[in-house]
Amino acid sequence: MLISKLGNKRRTTALVVLSLLLLGASCGSSTGSNQVAISANQETATTEAVTTTTEAVDETTTTEVMEPEFPEAIISLSPTATEILFAIGAGGQVVAVDEYSTYPEEAPTTDLSGFTPNIEAIAEYEPDLVVISYDPGDLVVGLELLDIDVVMQGTALSVEDTYSQITELGGLTGHSEEAQELSDSISADLASLAENPVGTGLTYFHEVDATLYTATSSTFIGQLYALLGLENIADPADEQGWGYPQLSPEYIVSANPDLIFLADAIYGESLDTLMERPGWSEITAVQNYAVIELDETSGRWGPRIVDFLTGIHAAITDLTS
Repeated sequence: MLISKLGNKRRTTALVVLSLLLLGASCGSSTGSNQVAISANQETATTEAVTTTTEAVDETTTTEVMEPEFPEAIISLSPTATEILFAIGAGGQVVAVDEYSTYPEEAPTTDLSGFTPNIEAIAEYEPDLVVISYDPGDLVVGLELLDIDVVMQGTALSVEDTYSQITELGGLTGHSEEAQELSDSISADLASLAENPVGTGLTYFHEVDATLYTATSSTFIGQLYALLGLENIADPADEQGWGYPQLSPEYIVSANPDLIFLADAIYGESLDTLMERPGWSEITAVQNYAVIELDETSGRWGPRIVDFLTGIHAAITDLTS
């Protein structure tokens, strides 16, 4: 969502000149060559030439053609937006990215924060566009006061949101065609993976953090799992319909999932730590070592969702073969 309309536009003026010239038509005079005896007197009929002239009309119309001016100094405070910008060919317009934007390798990672942003630090890069996924309260207003355009792209709620954000950034940066190609490629790859739903008949628990927050099938990540035929044990527990309920240890043990995905593996959670939790050693996923540690792609909704789901597909195939 574009918070502040992109600034200056280059103007070119096209002059369209229309000339309409109508030539007049004239009729010459004529005298009757045959004399008709009506009376003793001869009468001569004379037709006067009538000339009609239409003057040429010159009309000049001036039309202003607006050509969009795309940003040349972009700051991304969203790791997902960073990945999208580089994937659609706009990486050369990016001057700085936040501390967690570690992919792709050529991204200009800085110590800028997307969670506790410093407006003065951002302004030092003299950006003409800042892409964010979170506003702590005064970021958008502060940047607008500095006449800096801002685009807010929050956490994707569905796979369709991924396509929408890719399209938006493509249009804002002058890479609409590349954005469409990327979306088409992602869609085709996901469809291909879904043709072989290796998770059919299996249940799973997706652990967001050690306090047992999880994601249901209605969320972005849940929709990806569903493409492989997996059944989410958290769905019945989401009474509020929020999509991210907090489950109790007893609920998870009772649900007895076949697979466990650890999005918090980057913070140290593993099969070993799960076995130390009371009752968890009795869970089928733990007993069968069907605990899959996830990397940062599980929390990003950009171009690498295909890499994420490909990895899940391969892991389940290995576990069930």
